[in-house]
Amino acid sequence: MKVNDQEVLDRIRSPFTKELGFRQLIETYQRPVYQVIRRMVLIHEDADDLTQNTFIKAYKSLDRFEGNSSLFTWLYRIATNESLTFLKKKKKRYFLSLDDHQEKLESYVDSSATLSGDEIQVKLQKSLLKLPDKQRLVFHLKYEEELSYEEISKITGTTVGALKASYHHAVKKIELELTQE
Repeated sequence: MKVNDQEVLDRIRSPFTKELGFRQLIETYQRPVYQVIRRMVLIHEDADDLTQNTFIKAYKSLDRFEGNSSLFTWLYRIATNESLTFLKKKKKRYFLSLDDHQEKLESYVDSSATLSGDEIQVKLQKSLLKLPDKQRLVFHLKYEEELSYEEISKITGTTVGALKASYHHAVKKIELELTQE
């Protein structure tokens, strides 16, 4: 049964149906939230943990949700912030240089059974890993999720102009990377 955002919010805000409403929120958005996180962090276990953290954070702050955007946009913003924070902490925690971190993720792409073995797909994934985290996120949301710049702007809190520039730079870097190999 498909429910709209307002129905979910009404259920969550009622003490009698709060649990049902939150379960519906998770059932509706868990998969797309997981996918955006997985594309950022690559590793399933990390993506699983971050997806759970996203919904916990959403649950704790639902009373502050003003409805200026859709639940989808709001959850994506939490998920992308969680992912970016996680990636920053991971790089600092392991004192990885950018090159070492890059090499580790590339080896994961090479050995991952969840990614297509198709050579171009592997090359694309490797070139995406070389992008700064924010550019990779913008590329993913625009190209793979097919979101509009306006939707991405709401998710990331970045201006449409800056997003267009990030996407353009990401595409140019990917093209350059793919043509060099």
